[in-house]
Amino acid sequence: MEKIPLTRAGADRLNEELKGLKSTDRPAIIAAIAEARELGDLKENAEYHSAREKQSFIEGRIAELEAIVSRADIIDTSKMSGSIKFGATVELVDEDTDEEKTYQIVGEPEADIENGLLNIASPLARALIGKEEGDSVEVRSPGGTRSYEILSVKYA
Repeated sequence: MEKIPLTRAGADRLNEELKGLKSTDRPAIIAAIAEARELGDLKENAEYHSAREKQSFIEGRIAELEAIVSRADIIDTSKMSGSIKFGATVELVDEDTDEEKTYQIVGEPEADIENGLLNIASPLARALIGKEEGDSVEVRSPGGTRSYEILSVKYA
């Protein structure tokens, strides 16, 4: 099995979600199914079908999170330094628009671009790996080619 790289913070968030699904959401949906069963004929019981659908989603997410956590390779970024690699927090400026952005390069399961968590497999992250502060990178993505200058590289 292939290991999945995660930051400590990302692994903690996934474990917290898994704990919540198992301790809160799963028991609540089981109770909702039992309550819907008491309403009678299951063939035409919308509450029952809705609850079963939600249970299926919850069980699927639990299985997905358990698989990720079991294969997690938690990388301690606090001991890292130097050029950009997994876990780096990178401050960039778009050379065309002068717009500044900050991203942390993280594993796929914890990526959330809207919160500045950049998937290591993304075109931007792949272009940044190995570069240093002051370097310029050109990124080819589905939206076109963009140029960025690296303002700073930090490890937390």
